[in-house]
Amino acid sequence: MTRYLASRVGQLVLVLIGVSVIVFFTMHVLPGDVATLLLGERATAAQLTQLRHQLGLDQSLPVQYADFFWQVLQGNFGTSLRSNHAALADVLTAFPVTLQLALAALALAIAVGVPIGIVAGTRPGSVWDNLLMTATLFGVSMPIFWLGLMLLLLFGDLLDWLPIGGLMPTGLDVPRVTGMTVIDSIISGRPLLIWASLRYLALPAVTLATIPLAMIARITRSEMLAMASLDHVRTARAKGMPEGRVIIRHVLRNAMTPVITVIGLQLGLLLSGAVLTETIFSLPGLGRLMVDSILSRDYPVVQAGALFIAFVFVLVNLIVDLTYGLLDPRIRRS
Repeated sequence: MTRYLASRVGQLVLVLIGVSVIVFFTMHVLPGDVATLLLGERATAAQLTQLRHQLGLDQSLPVQYADFFWQVLQGNFGTSLRSNHAALADVLTAFPVTLQLALAALALAIAVGVPIGIVAGTRPGSVWDNLLMTATLFGVSMPIFWLGLMLLLLFGDLLDWLPIGGLMPTGLDVPRVTGMTVIDSIISGRPLLIWASLRYLALPAVTLATIPLAMIARITRSEMLAMASLDHVRTARAKGMPEGRVIIRHVLRNAMTPVITVIGLQLGLLLSGAVLTETIFSLPGLGRLMVDSILSRDYPVVQAGALFIAFVFVLVNLIVDLTYGLLDPRIRRS
């Protein structure tokens, strides 16, 4: 296990170095001048030259990257050109919003997708199977931006049941929590705060959960059908074991390994920043921060955000790989 962890940590470091190289050189070859964007079109040539020198943009790209890499090793990702804050601080400020949204969407996708897959997998060819798989097909195919707008129109405007977006506003009884509002609400044990947090999270979470839910349901059904035809499952049924126990102990447990792989990949993608969902519902998450930073050529924030996203993605995959051993003893022994 120690050797495996050391190998994966080494791979993580190589991935981060590769991401830093790609993002750094990609941002610097894009058209547009940072100095002109910051100072405006009326800036003089002397002012532009001075600002480029202050930012180190007058040096060659290899020299700029070497300086950037050395600063990163010291934990310094630079200062945002827009907010004048530490670039990593801006990323860490936006990430809790995305984390909350991603966890809520993934929890919803698992809670609904796995039971759908089990029902469809245990009744192949039935009316329920056809109905549920058709619904998941719509979930995979439906554009997120269209679904988000339709939910806003129906539940936020016409019915006025849920807020149309944004973070929870400041109030006398329900204080605004800009980060992990739902988790903080549960820890504080305040039902009113929990309800208010869930109301503001409901529409964006449902919108973001549609594709992961459909993928989890379909892969669960597929693996349930594959495992149900194995010899040890038929033997368990021949011995008279109750059907529910056969499904849970012999079918579902063995079918969960590929499902966990899909869940881990979806979590990594969701944490990378749900750009469309955050834009539609006016959520100041990591996805919106990255898009705004790219458009304004805010190199430090883009580089810090890309490295942070790559780190989270690789870390999630590592956790998923370690989870395999809990479900399959053969993987744990190997």
